Amino acid sequence: MTASRSARERKAASEAGPLAKVKIDLDARRQFVYKISCTECVVRDGQSWSAYRSGDDNGYMAAMDRWIFHLNEKHPGSDAPCMAYLSEAQQRLHERRERG
Repeated sequence: MTASRSARERKAASEAGPLAKVKIDLDARRQFVYKISCTECVVRDGQSWSAYRSGDDNGYMAAMDRWIFHLNEKHPGSDAPCMAYLSEAQQRLHERRERG
């Protein structure tokens, strides 16, 4: 059975840690769209920094990878469970760059 959108949101929020606000919407094709925003960082016009990825190519992993990189750069030592996956996120980034 596929997890509900709210269950996915709760899981992603728990992985992302206390600095994250996680929202999952549906796009026009009814695919999940993952948005993880930072509760501390503001980028422009009062907008929070955020990672926004559609569900096409495993949007959860793409959004979480961006979030992990943000935490690593802007909030070193963050107490987020997802930081355990930093080396895997770096490996995926390296592989994408080699393909691209």
